[in-house]
Amino acid sequence: MVSVIVPMRDEAANVKPLIDALVGAMGGQARQWEAVFVDDGSTDETLTALKAAAAANPHIKVLSFRRGAGQTAALMAGIDHASGGIIVPMDGDQQNDPADIPRLLAKLDEGFDVVSGWRRDRQDDYASRTLPSRVANRLIAAVSGVRLNDTGCTLKAYRREVLDDVRLYGEMHRFVPIYAAWQGARIAELEVAHRLRRHGRSKYGFERAFKVLLDLMVVKFLTRYQTKPIYVFGATGLFFFAVSFVAGLWALYLKFFEATSFVQTPLPLLFTLGFITGVMCLLMGLLAEVLVRTYFEAQGKRPYTIKESINLPDPPAAAGRR
Repeated sequence: MVSVIVPMRDEAANVKPLIDALVGAMGGQARQWEAVFVDDGSTDETLTALKAAAAANPHIKVLSFRRGAGQTAALMAGIDHASGGIIVPMDGDQQNDPADIPRLLAKLDEGFDVVSGWRRDRQDDYASRTLPSRVANRLIAAVSGVRLNDTGCTLKAYRREVLDDVRLYGEMHRFVPIYAAWQGARIAELEVAHRLRRHGRSKYGFERAFKVLLDLMVVKFLTRYQTKPIYVFGATGLFFFAVSFVAGLWALYLKFFEATSFVQTPLPLLFTLGFITGVMCLLMGLLAEVLVRTYFEAQGKRPYTIKESINLPDPPAAAGRR
């Protein structure tokens, strides 16, 4: 089954035309399908329109938040309640074209785990949306090593197993293909249509680029250093120790060879602050190591993921949790 996940917030005018287009696109598919619409605390008639659509069509499922929690939370809720083995998130503003979904599914059938949409011809304002997006995409590709042209496109297709261990927070839904690639998933990118917004207004502005940068730092840290935080804190601590050592030697040199008093230079203060900061970083790293071990052991989690096993039983801990 294919589960299409559609977060919506104050998109009442887009509900009926989007559902009509979605039914038209998925109606000719041999696969069973459902569309899970998540109302993210709308203040207009979005939920009313969704309820009417669900009453008329059993393929339409609706979740409603008590208050707005953001697009990422809405996507996570839709994924948690979806029944399909293939997950297709898309925007609810009609800028994504449901007619592209069969093309994504066909590409997925070629053996890929993720197919990411690429809005090559974007219909947004260039200065406030397109340009910041292109800069962010270049930065994300450089930091992550995953070469995607459009990480911000919501329209993607995932195999369910790729998302099983993924928990989304903040604005991190755009990084799921990157996370999947780091776990060994096969990823393809496919050009998709992008249409002008005809109803409502965008919920995002230029400040989203800064959020992307911060979220990227979090994803990078969690993926590469979640099980070894001492590498980050320890390296930072050693850097400050090095600064402290150099500052101390320089202060001593000035004292004994240049007759410069310690109070005439900031080097002793730099030595002290560098040493204290280095100690704090090392202690934080050790504390983080204890927390990581507590996290994995308390929840029965393992610091690895298995794609498949052949002629092997489940590990005892995993069997005990069932």
